Formats: sequence, C-alpha cells, structure tokens
Amino acid sequence: MHVSIAGSMDKAVDNALTLGCSAFQIFTRNPRGWKAKPLSNDVITNFREKLVTSKIDRFATVAHMPYLPNLSSPEEDPFSKSLNSLVDELKRCSKLGIPYLVAHLGSHKGAGDQKGIEKLVKSFTNAAENTSNDVMMLLENTAGQKNSVGSDFEQLASILFKLKPAKRFGVCLDTCHAFASGYDLRTEKTAKSTLEQFDKFIGIEHIKIVHLNDSKGEIGCNIDRHEHIGLGKIGEIGLSYVVKFAYSKKIPIILETPIDDRRDDFGNIKKVKELA
Repeated sequence: MHVSIAGSMDKAVDNALTLGCSAFQIFTRNPRGWKAKPLSNDVITNFREKLVTSKIDRFATVAHMPYLPNLSSPEEDPFSKSLNSLVDELKRCSKLGIPYLVAHLGSHKGAGDQKGIEKLVKSFTNAAENTSNDVMMLLENTAGQKNSVGSDFEQLASILFKLKPAKRFGVCLDTCHAFASGYDLRTEKTAKSTLEQFDKFIGIEHIKIVHLNDSKGEIGCNIDRHEHIGLGKIGEIGLSYVVKFAYSKKIPIILETPIDDRRDDFGNIKKVKELA
C-alpha cells in the first residue's frame, strides 16, 4: 500500500504494519511542493531500524517522485528543477535504504514525442551519473494523456533501452494506466495477452514493482483515475490474474487505491488477498 509519512518518516513503517503490508510505497517529502526538508540523521536511523525490525523485505519498499517535476519538459527552467528533484530523491532514497524510485515520465507539452523522449533520456542519464548506484529508477507506464510519453509498451521499451547503465533502470507497471491507454486486462485471456505484449517489447524481468489499481475510466479513455480493486472497469477477474502473475514472479504489489465511504485501505488489501 502507498502509506503516509505524516508525523515522521518512520511512521510509514508503522502504518504499513498496521495495514498488514508486506510491501509499501512512500513519498519521502511533501509531494506537492518543490522544496524538501533535509533528512536528519535521527529520521534516517529511525526509519532504517524500524524497517529491519518490521521483517518487511527492503526490496519491497519503494519511493515515488513528487507530483511537480516534469522530466520531459521542453522548457529549460522546469526541466532543470525537475532534474534536480530527481537527483535529490535518489539521494534521499539512498540514505533511507530504499532501493527503488518510481518516476512519472512527464509531458512534452506539445513539442512532440521525440523531443520528450530526448529530454527524458537526458534526465535519467544525468541522474544516474550524479548519484550512487544503490537506487534503481523505475519508469512508470502512463495512461496516455495528451502530450504524455511512455503509455505504449513499444515506446516505453525504446526509452528504457536507451538508458545507461542498464542496471540502474527498471519498470513500474501500473494496471490502471495500462488499461486507460488501451491494454485490456478485464479477463484472464486479455490480461495474459497484455502481459505477453509487455514481455515481447520490454521483458517481464524489467518489472520491479506492480501498481495494482482498478480504473474509473473505460479502456482506452486516457484518464488516470484509480478505483477500488474490483469496483472499476477492469474488475476482479483480470486483476486476480495480475496478482497471481506478480506473485509467481515475486514482484511486490503496491496499491494506490482511493479511501472513501465504500472502502478503505484495509478493504482493498483484503480484496487483493481474496483474489490471490
């Protein structure tokens, strides 16, 4: 589950344990601003110690980039700020002992896919050169919103395989985004076919984390709106296949589902365990 760090960073571990999680995701800072408070030695120590005693595998912990950075931006100032944010996040993850950082691929703002991809490759390559090699950057497939890059598996592959060193990069596969961009996940047959397409172009071995989310929007809607597991347009059958598939490959599953009067985090975790 994506868990809160409200109060202090180490509370994330407590929150994950309260939910009965064996994997969790966090923001390492306020995701809605550019500025990040430096991590104190106490915060780092407390987080690392709690993680060790929690028995949650370190390789089932992941951080997510904040919302504002746009690593595909054609504009110099936003691009520079976004790159600095990526480098800073990688350094924060390294201090906390978190091995994965999920990154949104951003928007080319109308400059075209090619320009966006060039900026992305520049971002990730520069970040890899300026950080230690203990944190892997995970490219998250997009929902295919206007001017976005990386929703199509073939295009995602073309980005991933341009990045060096290869061992610094992997993929976070989001089920809602894949479905919203036109990949069918509603039945066992179509979910299997979609994962086979991913394997053909990218390779299943590159999936390090699965974001398991149902979709409020219909297939191919290009709208990134997450829904409770089984209550959206993907439904239980296809998501059950993805859960079993991820489990068989030992890929950690993270939920980024809503909380409302229909269901909370406990309810969504319970549902996924039923599907498993």
